[in-house]
Amino acid sequence: MSKYKAFLFTLLGTMTTGFAIGSFLTPNKIVGGGVSGISTILFHTWNIKPGISFFILNILFLLMGLSMLGRQFIFKTLLGTALLSLFTEIFCYFPVYTENLILAPIFGGVLYGLGIGISFAAGASTGGTDIIGRIIQTKYSFVPIGKMLLFVDGIIIVISFIAFKNIELILYGILTLFISAYSIDYIISKLNVSRIVFVITDKGDEISKVLVSTSPRGVTLLDVKGVYTNSEKKMLFCALKESEAEELQNKILSLDENAFIVFSEAQRIKGNGFYLYK
Repeated sequence: MSKYKAFLFTLLGTMTTGFAIGSFLTPNKIVGGGVSGISTILFHTWNIKPGISFFILNILFLLMGLSMLGRQFIFKTLLGTALLSLFTEIFCYFPVYTENLILAPIFGGVLYGLGIGISFAAGASTGGTDIIGRIIQTKYSFVPIGKMLLFVDGIIIVISFIAFKNIELILYGILTLFISAYSIDYIISKLNVSRIVFVITDKGDEISKVLVSTSPRGVTLLDVKGVYTNSEKKMLFCALKESEAEELQNKILSLDENAFIVFSEAQRIKGNGFYLYK
């Protein structure tokens, strides 16, 4: 991914996350864990603005792990944290879209997860408990970071009960946590979806030359035999992005209208011309 595209992804991701925090979660006292949850608690107990507390807490965490975390991670975290803090602060001045404690965690959780997922896809980090997890993992590498972060988020949700003394808000926080986690997994999996195409044709050499010369994708050409017709044919194998499938199909059919084309979904492709989001 180019630096320009990565920055745009980071900008879009942090904006979406900031919108979720500032317009849905914080106004309704919904704590789904993480530093955003701590910021929500501080806002409603000590009236500290969420964007400011979010940024300060992340800087403190980064200072704690300065000697353990790489320069690249620290730079990306500073960028993601600064943007997310800014957008969170901006959206806190926007109208509260709903005070319904079912709609707020659902929409807040979905938007929060989508924003974090888009940021992760750009290789950015929005900081938070992710920093704590990485610091602990440098000393205790045998501890799975996913379980560790879930444990930390659970503690923050429990703290929200001490602050707000409302058991229902804990349940809404847990709901938000699960929805946002699902949204993160969903956006990452969708970004990784590609297509595999198999083409059976009598004009394999001609088609493969055209595809290689007019598209960024490589083609593998194999000799095959049709069992039903008992005839020798060529099979083309090609991996491509989903958005490229229709154009490739049209090129093939323009050269051989009798070509047999099969498209299959690929969840993860790693190699030349493909970027694996994780």
